[in-house]
Amino acid sequence: MTTYFCTLFDSGYLIKGMAMMESLVRWCPDAHIFVLCMDQQAQEILTASNRSYISCIPLTDLETPELLEAKKSRGVAEYCWTLSPCLPTFVLRHHPEIDFITYLDSDLLFYSPIQPILDEIGDNSIAIIEHRFAPRLQDREVNGRFCVEWVSFRRDEEGMRCLDRWREQCIEWCYYRLEDGKMGDQKYLDEWPDLYPHCHIIEHPGAGVAPWNYEKLHFTQNASGQIEVDGSPLIFYHFHQFQLLANGDFNRLSTFYTSVCEEPVVAYEAYERALMRALDAIRTISPGFSGGLRPVRAVALRRWVQRYVPLPIKRFLHRFIRY
Repeated sequence: MTTYFCTLFDSGYLIKGMAMMESLVRWCPDAHIFVLCMDQQAQEILTASNRSYISCIPLTDLETPELLEAKKSRGVAEYCWTLSPCLPTFVLRHHPEIDFITYLDSDLLFYSPIQPILDEIGDNSIAIIEHRFAPRLQDREVNGRFCVEWVSFRRDEEGMRCLDRWREQCIEWCYYRLEDGKMGDQKYLDEWPDLYPHCHIIEHPGAGVAPWNYEKLHFTQNASGQIEVDGSPLIFYHFHQFQLLANGDFNRLSTFYTSVCEEPVVAYEAYERALMRALDAIRTISPGFSGGLRPVRAVALRRWVQRYVPLPIKRFLHRFIRY
């Protein structure tokens, strides 16, 4: 039985998106992924890659007049967040055979079978996952208890009611700032456990590991080299902040995270290998492809801001900067 997923990215995230999908299919061989291609280059390369588990959706196929109107006032990232609920809605409307679909962020990597997550979700209508912030970062929960990195919907009354409402909310307001109890696409999820009786919060300790929670976790490797988190298999890691550099190197994280606790090196090394495999595959189709490869100095400046500019100031600036 096919397990359906959807994701979205442009050519700047194509390397990451390809790595994510390759890892997903490795650990979920029956996966099929609908990709909303945010630009023509991403669509052309994905189509040319001829992967049977990928179905490309051109952005123009999904954009409605109301989305095009919202697009005028939103930055690139904000518009992608606006589309987070629009994509699974589109797929379910156009594919009546699909009963259950999961939206995934493109900057994930899967390390072991995802079946434990699917078993845990069971017959529930909705599935979401908490940020699980480390103690020193608990104040970040004001931006959203849940992370839009894995969000599942079933084609039943409750699942579709939730998805339709989320879509309407994001089209109406989706900006990179905390305002009137809203923040991007994610803070809308805070109320779901109270509104929807069949909304399941994913509990597996190996799911949703990320920079904002790894410092409270214990990483090991078993005899076969499998990465474990607090004794359970690492299923997926969210590579927030990770940058590929134009000089061929990588910049993993801001020292905001690493100065407190070193990143789980073995997980990052596996990601870097996956990214290089994805880049090699892309360059067999488009020689010289450089989408997503960032200038070293620009990334260094960004890291300085992430490390030293106080959060209240960044929140204030977000009111004036399109992200």
